[in-house]
Amino acid sequence: MTTLRAIGLMSGTSADGIDAALIDTDGMRVSEFGACISLPMPPGLRTEILATMADPARAEHDALSGLEAAITAAHAEAVMVLLDRAGLRPADIDVVGFHGQTVLHRPQRRFTRQLGDGAALARRLGICVVNRFRHADVAAGGQGAPLVPVFHQALAADLERPLAVLNLGGVGNVTYLGHDGALLAFDTGPGNALIDDWVHSRSGAAFDVDGQLARAGQVDASLLAHLLTHPYFDKTPPKSLDRHDFTSSLLDGLSLEDGAATLSAFTIASVAQARAHFPRTAMRWLVTGGGRLNAALMAGLAKTLGVAVEPVEAVGWQGDALEAQAFGFLAVRSLRGLPLSLPGTTGVPEPTCGGEVHRTP
Repeated sequence: MTTLRAIGLMSGTSADGIDAALIDTDGMRVSEFGACISLPMPPGLRTEILATMADPARAEHDALSGLEAAITAAHAEAVMVLLDRAGLRPADIDVVGFHGQTVLHRPQRRFTRQLGDGAALARRLGICVVNRFRHADVAAGGQGAPLVPVFHQALAADLERPLAVLNLGGVGNVTYLGHDGALLAFDTGPGNALIDDWVHSRSGAAFDVDGQLARAGQVDASLLAHLLTHPYFDKTPPKSLDRHDFTSSLLDGLSLEDGAATLSAFTIASVAQARAHFPRTAMRWLVTGGGRLNAALMAGLAKTLGVAVEPVEAVGWQGDALEAQAFGFLAVRSLRGLPLSLPGTTGVPEPTCGGEVHRTP
Protein backbone atom coordinates (compact mmCIF):
# COMPACT_ATOMS: atom_id res chain seq x y z
CA MET A 1 0.00 0.00 0.00
CA THR A 2 1.07 3.57 -0.63
CA THR A 3 2.69 5.42 2.24
CA LEU A 4 0.92 8.55 3.43
CA ARG A 5 2.32 11.45 5.42
CA ALA A 6 0.24 12.14 8.52
CA ILE A 7 0.27 14.45 11.49
CA GLY A 8 -1.03 13.06 14.75
CA LEU A 9 -2.38 15.29 17.54
CA MET A 10 -2.83 14.32 21.17
CA SER A 11 -3.92 16.07 24.32
CA GLY A 12 -4.13 13.67 27.25
CA THR A 13 -6.24 13.61 30.39
CA SER A 14 -3.76 15.86 32.19
CA ALA A 15 -4.57 18.57 29.60
CA ASP A 16 -1.14 20.08 30.15
CA GLY A 17 -0.18 20.32 26.50
CA ILE A 18 -0.74 19.36 22.88
CA ASP A 19 1.65 16.95 21.17
CA ALA A 20 1.98 16.99 17.39
CA ALA A 21 4.08 14.57 15.36
CA LEU A 22 4.79 13.70 11.74
CA ILE A 23 4.74 10.08 10.62
CA ASP A 24 4.96 8.33 7.23
CA THR A 25 3.00 5.08 7.21
CA ASP A 26 0.82 2.79 5.15
CA GLY A 27 -1.25 1.94 8.23
CA MET A 28 0.61 -1.34 8.75
CA ARG A 29 4.24 -0.36 9.21
CA VAL A 30 5.99 2.92 9.89
CA SER A 31 8.41 3.97 7.18
CA GLU A 32 9.64 7.20 8.77
CA PHE A 33 9.20 9.40 11.83
CA GLY A 34 9.35 13.14 11.32
CA ALA A 35 9.48 16.20 13.51
CA CYS A 36 7.50 16.40 16.71
CA ILE A 37 6.62 19.19 19.11
CA SER A 38 4.81 19.68 22.39
CA LEU A 39 3.08 22.98 23.09
CA PRO A 40 1.85 23.87 26.58
CA MET A 41 -1.90 24.21 26.86
CA PRO A 42 -2.82 27.89 27.40
CA PRO A 43 -3.31 28.17 31.18
CA GLY A 44 -6.83 29.57 31.01
CA LEU A 45 -7.89 26.89 28.56
CA ARG A 46 -6.41 24.13 30.73
CA THR A 47 -8.26 25.46 33.75
CA GLU A 48 -11.55 25.36 31.86
CA ILE A 49 -10.87 21.85 30.53
CA LEU A 50 -10.08 20.49 34.00
CA ALA A 51 -13.16 22.18 35.47
CA THR A 52 -15.31 20.56 32.78
CA MET A 53 -13.79 17.13 33.45
CA ALA A 54 -14.61 17.55 37.13
CA ASP A 55 -18.29 18.25 36.35
CA PRO A 56 -19.65 15.11 34.62
CA ALA A 57 -23.14 16.55 34.07
CA ARG A 58 -21.73 19.57 32.27
CA ALA A 59 -19.25 17.44 30.34
CA GLU A 60 -22.06 15.23 29.08
CA HIS A 61 -24.96 17.58 28.49
CA ASP A 62 -23.68 21.12 27.82
CA ALA A 63 -22.96 22.23 24.27
CA LEU A 64 -19.48 23.49 25.24
CA SER A 65 -19.20 25.10 21.83
CA GLY A 66 -16.88 27.88 23.01
CA LEU A 67 -14.56 25.44 24.75
CA GLU A 68 -14.54 23.14 21.74
CA ALA A 69 -13.69 26.04 19.42
CA ALA A 70 -10.80 27.07 21.67
CA ILE A 71 -9.47 23.49 21.81
CA THR A 72 -9.71 23.22 18.02
CA ALA A 73 -7.86 26.52 17.55
CA ALA A 74 -5.09 25.43 19.92
CA HIS A 75 -4.62 22.22 17.93
CA ALA A 76 -4.57 24.16 14.65
CA GLU A 77 -1.80 26.31 16.09
CA ALA A 78 0.15 23.17 17.02
CA VAL A 79 -0.09 21.90 13.43
CA MET A 80 1.13 25.19 11.98
CA VAL A 81 4.07 25.34 14.41
CA LEU A 82 5.01 21.76 13.50
CA LEU A 83 4.80 22.45 9.77
CA ASP A 84 6.95 25.56 10.16
CA ARG A 85 9.54 23.64 12.14
CA ALA A 86 9.61 20.83 9.56
CA GLY A 87 9.75 23.21 6.59
CA LEU A 88 6.52 21.78 5.15
CA ARG A 89 3.26 23.20 3.80
CA PRO A 90 -0.29 21.97 4.42
CA ALA A 91 -0.28 20.54 0.88
CA ASP A 92 2.55 18.19 1.92
CA ILE A 93 0.31 16.43 4.47
CA ASP A 94 -2.20 13.75 3.52
CA VAL A 95 -4.16 13.58 6.78
CA VAL A 96 -4.30 14.86 10.35
CA GLY A 97 -5.35 12.51 13.15
CA PHE A 98 -7.13 14.71 15.70
CA HIS A 99 -7.79 12.89 18.99
CA GLY A 100 -9.38 15.89 20.66
CA GLN A 101 -9.69 16.47 24.39
CA THR A 102 -11.48 13.78 26.42
CA VAL A 103 -13.79 15.36 28.99
CA LEU A 104 -15.93 12.33 29.88
CA HIS A 105 -15.60 8.60 29.20
CA ARG A 106 -18.43 6.28 30.25
CA PRO A 107 -18.24 3.22 27.97
CA GLN A 108 -20.56 1.23 30.23
CA ARG A 109 -23.29 3.63 29.03
CA ARG A 110 -21.86 3.63 25.51
CA PHE A 111 -20.86 7.25 25.92
CA THR A 112 -17.57 9.04 25.32
CA ARG A 113 -16.83 12.67 24.54
CA GLN A 114 -13.71 14.16 23.05
CA LEU A 115 -13.99 17.89 22.33
CA GLY A 116 -12.62 19.00 18.98
CA ASP A 117 -14.32 20.05 15.74
CA GLY A 118 -12.80 17.95 12.97
CA ALA A 119 -14.62 19.75 10.16
CA ALA A 120 -13.53 23.17 11.45
CA LEU A 121 -9.93 21.99 11.78
CA ALA A 122 -9.96 20.64 8.21
CA ARG A 123 -11.28 23.96 6.91
CA ARG A 124 -8.76 25.94 8.90
CA LEU A 125 -5.76 23.86 7.81
CA GLY A 126 -6.83 22.86 4.32
CA ILE A 127 -5.91 19.26 5.20
CA CYS A 128 -8.07 16.13 5.50
CA VAL A 129 -8.80 15.45 9.19
CA VAL A 130 -9.91 12.28 10.97
CA ASN A 131 -11.37 12.60 14.47
CA ARG A 132 -13.86 10.84 16.81
CA PHE A 133 -11.69 7.73 16.86
CA ARG A 134 -13.40 6.14 19.87
CA HIS A 135 -17.07 6.50 19.02
CA ALA A 136 -17.60 3.54 16.68
CA ASP A 137 -15.95 1.21 19.18
CA VAL A 138 -18.03 2.46 22.11
CA ALA A 139 -21.23 2.32 20.04
CA ALA A 140 -20.44 -1.32 19.22
CA GLY A 141 -20.02 -2.20 22.90
CA GLY A 142 -16.27 -1.72 23.23
CA GLN A 143 -14.46 0.26 25.92
CA GLY A 144 -13.24 2.84 23.41
CA ALA A 145 -9.78 2.60 24.95
CA PRO A 146 -6.95 2.02 24.70
CA LEU A 147 -6.56 2.63 20.97
CA VAL A 148 -2.77 2.78 20.75
CA PRO A 149 -2.10 -1.01 20.97
CA VAL A 150 -2.24 -1.57 17.20
CA PHE A 151 0.49 1.07 16.91
CA HIS A 152 2.54 -0.60 19.64
CA GLN A 153 2.16 -3.86 17.71
CA ALA A 154 3.55 -2.25 14.56
CA LEU A 155 6.48 -0.67 16.40
CA ALA A 156 7.38 -3.83 18.30
CA ALA A 157 7.31 -6.20 15.34
CA ASP A 158 11.02 -7.01 15.71
CA LEU A 159 11.27 -6.98 19.52
CA GLU A 160 11.49 -10.05 21.73
CA ARG A 161 8.24 -11.07 23.43
CA PRO A 162 6.29 -11.41 25.69
CA LEU A 163 6.56 -7.64 26.04
CA ALA A 164 4.50 -5.08 27.97
CA VAL A 165 4.23 -1.46 26.88
CA LEU A 166 3.03 0.72 29.73
CA ASN A 167 1.70 4.23 29.16
CA LEU A 168 1.70 6.34 32.31
CA GLY A 169 -0.30 9.41 31.37
CA GLY A 170 -3.14 10.71 33.51
CA VAL A 171 -4.50 7.15 33.49
CA GLY A 172 -2.25 4.11 33.17
CA ASN A 173 -2.75 1.61 30.37
CA VAL A 174 -0.80 -1.42 29.23
CA THR A 175 -0.38 -3.33 25.98
CA TYR A 176 0.66 -6.98 26.28
CA LEU A 177 2.32 -8.40 23.16
CA GLY A 178 2.65 -12.18 23.21
CA HIS A 179 5.22 -14.25 21.36
CA ASP A 180 2.37 -15.95 19.49
CA GLY A 181 0.87 -12.67 18.24
CA ALA A 182 -1.44 -12.30 21.23
CA LEU A 183 -2.53 -8.70 21.78
CA LEU A 184 -4.18 -7.64 25.03
CA ALA A 185 -4.68 -4.10 26.34
CA PHE A 186 -6.52 -2.35 29.14
CA ASP A 187 -6.30 0.51 31.63
CA THR A 188 -4.32 -0.48 34.70
CA GLY A 189 -5.54 2.23 37.06
CA PRO A 190 -4.37 5.74 37.92
CA GLY A 191 -1.25 7.01 36.20
CA ASN A 192 -0.13 10.54 37.01
CA ALA A 193 -3.52 12.25 37.42
CA LEU A 194 -4.01 11.64 41.13
CA ILE A 195 -0.40 12.57 41.92
CA ASP A 196 -0.63 15.73 39.82
CA ASP A 197 -3.94 16.77 41.38
CA TRP A 198 -2.63 16.14 44.90
CA VAL A 199 0.57 18.10 44.36
CA HIS A 200 -1.22 20.98 42.64
CA SER A 201 -3.90 21.29 45.31
CA ARG A 202 -1.34 21.25 48.14
CA SER A 203 1.54 23.23 46.67
CA GLY A 204 0.44 24.88 43.42
CA ALA A 205 3.07 22.93 41.47
CA ALA A 206 1.90 21.15 38.33
CA PHE A 207 3.43 17.77 39.22
CA ASP A 208 5.97 15.96 41.38
CA VAL A 209 9.21 16.77 39.54
CA ASP A 210 11.31 13.60 39.20
CA GLY A 211 9.31 12.04 42.06
CA GLN A 212 11.21 14.14 44.62
CA LEU A 213 8.17 14.61 46.88
CA ALA A 214 7.31 10.91 46.80
CA ARG A 215 10.86 9.95 47.65
CA ALA A 216 10.80 12.32 50.64
CA GLY A 217 7.53 10.89 51.99
CA GLN A 218 6.29 7.70 53.62
CA VAL A 219 3.62 5.42 52.17
CA ASP A 220 0.50 5.11 54.32
CA ALA A 221 0.06 1.34 54.06
CA SER A 222 -3.51 1.25 55.37
CA LEU A 223 -4.69 3.91 52.94
CA LEU A 224 -2.90 2.18 50.07
CA ALA A 225 -4.60 -1.11 50.95
CA HIS A 226 -7.95 0.67 50.99
CA LEU A 227 -7.35 2.31 47.60
CA LEU A 228 -6.58 -1.12 46.13
CA THR A 229 -10.03 -2.42 47.15
CA HIS A 230 -11.61 -0.36 44.36
CA PRO A 231 -13.90 -2.69 42.36
CA TYR A 232 -12.18 -1.77 39.11
CA PHE A 233 -9.24 -4.02 39.96
CA ASP A 234 -11.46 -7.10 40.20
CA LYS A 235 -12.82 -6.62 36.69
CA THR A 236 -11.54 -8.82 33.90
CA PRO A 237 -10.23 -6.98 30.82
CA PRO A 238 -11.19 -5.39 28.57
CA LYS A 239 -11.77 -2.43 30.83
CA SER A 240 -11.11 1.31 30.78
CA LEU A 241 -11.27 4.32 33.06
CA ASP A 242 -12.24 7.95 33.16
CA ARG A 243 -9.72 10.34 34.72
CA HIS A 244 -12.02 10.93 37.70
CA ASP A 245 -12.91 7.32 38.50
CA PHE A 246 -10.42 7.54 41.38
CA THR A 247 -10.05 10.30 43.97
CA SER A 248 -7.30 11.40 46.32
CA SER A 249 -9.76 12.82 48.87
CA LEU A 250 -9.08 9.94 51.28
CA LEU A 251 -5.55 11.25 51.73
CA ASP A 252 -6.59 14.66 53.04
CA GLY A 253 -4.93 14.13 56.43
CA LEU A 254 -1.51 13.34 54.97
CA SER A 255 1.41 15.67 54.39
CA LEU A 256 2.28 16.73 50.85
CA GLU A 257 5.18 14.26 50.72
CA ASP A 258 3.34 11.32 52.29
CA GLY A 259 0.40 11.83 49.95
CA ALA A 260 2.70 11.86 46.92
CA ALA A 261 4.43 8.72 48.19
CA THR A 262 1.14 6.91 48.79
CA LEU A 263 -0.36 7.84 45.43
CA SER A 264 2.85 6.85 43.64
CA ALA A 265 2.71 3.50 45.41
CA PHE A 266 -0.92 3.19 44.30
CA THR A 267 0.02 3.65 40.66
CA ILE A 268 2.84 1.09 41.00
CA ALA A 269 0.64 -1.46 42.77
CA SER A 270 -2.14 -1.14 40.21
CA VAL A 271 0.36 -1.82 37.41
CA ALA A 272 1.65 -4.86 39.30
CA GLN A 273 -1.88 -6.22 39.69
CA ALA A 274 -2.38 -5.96 35.93
CA ARG A 275 0.06 -8.86 35.44
CA ALA A 276 -2.59 -11.30 36.67
CA HIS A 277 -4.42 -10.82 33.37
CA PHE A 278 -1.42 -11.62 31.13
CA PRO A 279 -1.32 -15.05 29.43
CA ARG A 280 2.39 -15.28 30.27
CA THR A 281 4.82 -13.16 32.28
CA ALA A 282 6.18 -10.20 30.33
CA MET A 283 9.96 -10.40 30.23
CA ARG A 284 10.35 -6.66 29.69
CA TRP A 285 8.33 -3.49 30.30
CA LEU A 286 8.75 -0.40 28.13
CA VAL A 287 7.31 2.76 29.68
CA THR A 288 6.01 5.82 27.87
CA GLY A 289 4.06 8.87 28.97
CA GLY A 290 5.11 11.45 31.54
CA GLY A 291 5.47 8.77 34.21
CA ARG A 292 8.65 7.47 32.61
CA LEU A 293 10.34 10.74 33.67
CA ASN A 294 9.41 10.20 37.33
CA ALA A 295 12.35 8.45 38.98
CA ALA A 296 10.26 7.35 41.96
CA LEU A 297 7.72 5.62 39.75
CA MET A 298 10.34 3.96 37.54
CA ALA A 299 12.38 2.68 40.49
CA GLY A 300 9.25 1.42 42.21
CA LEU A 301 8.07 -0.37 39.09
CA ALA A 302 11.46 -2.05 38.57
CA LYS A 303 11.53 -3.25 42.17
CA THR A 304 7.94 -4.48 42.17
CA LEU A 305 7.84 -6.10 38.71
CA GLY A 306 11.23 -7.78 39.07
CA VAL A 307 12.09 -7.58 35.36
CA ALA A 308 13.63 -4.96 33.07
CA VAL A 309 11.66 -1.70 33.20
CA GLU A 310 12.92 0.90 30.74
CA PRO A 311 11.72 4.06 29.02
CA VAL A 312 10.69 3.48 25.42
CA GLU A 313 13.73 5.45 24.29
CA ALA A 314 15.74 2.31 25.13
CA VAL A 315 14.42 0.77 21.89
CA GLY A 316 14.53 3.99 19.86
CA TRP A 317 10.92 5.10 20.30
CA GLN A 318 10.07 8.72 21.06
CA GLY A 319 8.20 8.78 24.35
CA ASP A 320 7.15 12.42 24.14
CA ALA A 321 5.67 11.90 20.69
CA LEU A 322 4.43 8.31 20.84
CA GLU A 323 0.70 8.93 21.34
CA ALA A 324 0.62 11.75 18.80
CA GLN A 325 2.37 9.48 16.30
CA ALA A 326 -0.19 6.80 17.10
CA PHE A 327 -3.10 9.00 16.08
CA GLY A 328 -1.40 9.85 12.81
CA PHE A 329 -1.01 6.10 12.27
CA LEU A 330 -4.66 5.48 13.23
CA ALA A 331 -5.84 8.23 10.87
CA VAL A 332 -4.20 6.42 7.95
CA ARG A 333 -5.76 3.13 9.09
CA SER A 334 -9.13 4.87 9.25
CA LEU A 335 -8.79 6.17 5.69
CA ARG A 336 -7.98 2.63 4.53
CA GLY A 337 -10.75 0.90 6.45
CA LEU A 338 -8.36 -1.01 8.71
CA PRO A 339 -9.37 -1.90 12.29
CA LEU A 340 -8.45 0.50 15.06
CA SER A 341 -9.66 -1.75 17.88
CA LEU A 342 -9.89 -5.48 18.47
CA PRO A 343 -11.69 -7.79 20.91
CA GLY A 344 -8.46 -8.12 22.89
CA THR A 345 -7.85 -4.39 23.17
CA THR A 346 -11.24 -2.81 23.86
CA GLY A 347 -13.61 -5.79 24.09
CA VAL A 348 -15.44 -4.78 20.93
CA PRO A 349 -17.21 -7.87 19.51
CA GLU A 350 -15.19 -7.84 16.27
CA PRO A 351 -12.32 -5.86 14.73
CA THR A 352 -13.68 -2.36 14.27
CA CYS A 353 -12.64 0.57 12.16
CA GLY A 354 -13.44 4.05 13.39
CA GLY A 355 -12.93 7.74 12.95
CA GLU A 356 -14.89 10.39 11.09
CA VAL A 357 -13.25 11.76 7.95
CA HIS A 358 -13.48 15.46 7.08
CA ARG A 359 -12.12 16.13 3.61
CA THR A 360 -11.30 19.50 2.10
CA PRO A 361 -12.22 20.54 -1.46
